[in-house]
Amino acid sequence: MIGKKMRDLMNEQIKNELESYYIYLSMVAYFHSRNLDGMAHWMRCQAHEEMIHAMKFYDHIIDRGGTVELLNLKQLKTKWKSPLEAWQDTLEHEKFITAKIHDLVKLSRKENDIASDTLLNWFSKEQIEEESNAEKVLRQMEMIGDSKQGIYLLDRDLATRIFPAGSPLDPAAYNLAT
Repeated sequence: MIGKKMRDLMNEQIKNELESYYIYLSMVAYFHSRNLDGMAHWMRCQAHEEMIHAMKFYDHIIDRGGTVELLNLKQLKTKWKSPLEAWQDTLEHEKFITAKIHDLVKLSRKENDIASDTLLNWFSKEQIEEESNAEKVLRQMEMIGDSKQGIYLLDRDLATRIFPAGSPLDPAAYNLAT
């Protein structure tokens, strides 16, 4: 059985992961509006990952006899001044999520909740990857500056990210014409 404090904090983390999904989907729209379809594609893949993360917490709570409570989501941000600002926000948001995961880890250890600690070890490793990926693109954007050629090449490179199999965010999953 999952403890009340852990359940409540994990319900809060479901909200955080869904807000991540929402902000990244907002970035998809922003990048499309700037004709940066590769960046939009990369963020679609990222949004899908955030939904998976939310569902991992969701299932963990249920599997341990707890009740999932879906909390109200905040509209975090929908507009950016530049692609660089969007990538800056991406890294900062991932750092925020990492801090929240660390809070969960501390609670799992304080409560000697081995089952939650095992799940959270996966998330701790995942956040290293999340921050690293966001920082890599951000540093590339900083190197590129205002170079249209550089932005074009990076956008083309980011378009190669592969969706997880069966992703409902992959246009191929719902485009019946193809």
